[in-house]
Amino acid sequence: MPKKIVAFGEVMMRLQVPGYELLTQANTLQYSFSGTGVNVSSAMTKLGYDGYLITKLPDNPLGDAAISFLQRLGVGRDFISKGGKYVGMYFLENGFGQRASRVTYTNRLESSFNTAHVSDYDMDLIAENADIIHFCGITLAMTDQVRESMKILAKKVKAKGGLICFDCNYRPSLWDGGYTQAKPHYEDMLALADIVMMNEKDAMFILGMETEKSSKEEQLKDLIPKVAEKYHIQTIAGTHRAINPDNTHSLRGYMYKNGSFIFSKNISFSVYDRIGAGDAYTSGILHGELAGFPSEKTVRFAAAAGMLACTIVGDTPMSTETEILSAMAGTIEDIKR
Repeated sequence: MPKKIVAFGEVMMRLQVPGYELLTQANTLQYSFSGTGVNVSSAMTKLGYDGYLITKLPDNPLGDAAISFLQRLGVGRDFISKGGKYVGMYFLENGFGQRASRVTYTNRLESSFNTAHVSDYDMDLIAENADIIHFCGITLAMTDQVRESMKILAKKVKAKGGLICFDCNYRPSLWDGGYTQAKPHYEDMLALADIVMMNEKDAMFILGMETEKSSKEEQLKDLIPKVAEKYHIQTIAGTHRAINPDNTHSLRGYMYKNGSFIFSKNISFSVYDRIGAGDAYTSGILHGELAGFPSEKTVRFAAAAGMLACTIVGDTPMSTETEILSAMAGTIEDIKR
């Protein structure tokens, strides 16, 4: 029986400006549906697991369109609640060169998901079925009701023996009170988590930890073991990313487990669609852990998954294990026939 990977999160409508135009220039938009939970549950489905999403969608044509999109991705709808009127939306303008990509949210706090109550979800049923449940800091930033649902669900899944995966994913624009408001909620989730996605910036800024080290790697090596010890986390992983002078991107993954750091090589690649690479990396780490890969292979696999996600239009990672292993081997092919 395939493991059941369940993600808790909002389904958002992504409205993308074609090419590299600005919203002020464009007169058409392309829409799809996304969200961290969508991306992780779908990516895990592509890797051979049963992926499910816990969310609430409006009971109208918008909600129907979202469910149709999820079904095409292979995401299970067993834990999707219906009600309310709205989906959150965001507008994406693709960056180019030194101009960063830009995301503008709208209608978010009124969405069906963000106005949902704990009672909208069958938490006991979910806890009975989840081998791993995934949460992220974007969801944590939403509302008190959403935060309550997250924490209750995490406790129930943990009590039934499931693993808790938490991706810090801090977004400054979503926290009115900044790091001060975010910190206690992050600490609650870290105390429940078994697998955490974060880097040294999260430790310094969200958790307020201090280091005298100057480089990113030194700060990471100083702070991440302290986070793991303080919150009793078995695995912490993350990435360092950068944009190169030739407009390619670079990514280096890491994992801290059993008191040791493992790093991938720094890989450079061209980017077609940047959003979703972090979720692909998370899915790669989860797959490596579940498949029993050696830690070095897990990190390389996750980094390759993140790279491939940047070559596919849309937020949602679409690569299979075979495709990711091929990318790990450095295979670049023209046309497969």
